[in-house]
Amino acid sequence: MAYIHICSLKMVDSLAGSIKPSHVLSLLGGMTAFPATPKGIDPRNHLKLTLADIAEPQEGMVHPGEDHVADVIAFGQRWAAESGGTRPLLVHCFAGISRSTASALTVACALRPKTAEKVYASTLRQASESAQPNALMIAHADALLGRGGRLITAVETMSLADFSKAGQPFVLPLDL
Repeated sequence: MAYIHICSLKMVDSLAGSIKPSHVLSLLGGMTAFPATPKGIDPRNHLKLTLADIAEPQEGMVHPGEDHVADVIAFGQRWAAESGGTRPLLVHCFAGISRSTASALTVACALRPKTAEKVYASTLRQASESAQPNALMIAHADALLGRGGRLITAVETMSLADFSKAGQPFVLPLDL
């Protein structure tokens, strides 16, 4: 079974050391330095994307664009092809709440197109009470994956995030 592990920036090294991922996806806003590629990871398998955690364009900030989400999809597909699901994918943003959860959800939907979006959204909520996928990234993913609004609706119908529960790494299994 293939797994996507999600965490905050401060948990990357410890989580990578314990789960031994084959690929790492880092999403940070430009004000925070990207972490070094974790030990045991080929640097070519560490994608670093600079984008702010915003839901609409704002002056002076790099908003999540369609190209960022296309890169996330391509990276997820490469991870699946190269690891065969035998080693996990580690995804993180600064807090492990928004950009990372949107990316994990996007990769899951791209790799398992027959699984309903609401199933992944529900599983994401069960895995983390603080998960709140970035709405702009989800809108781009919905369009790129041809989901006809279903991915947007699935995220919009998730229960409200409880940010007091933030900070703990969690897992999104692909095979539900």
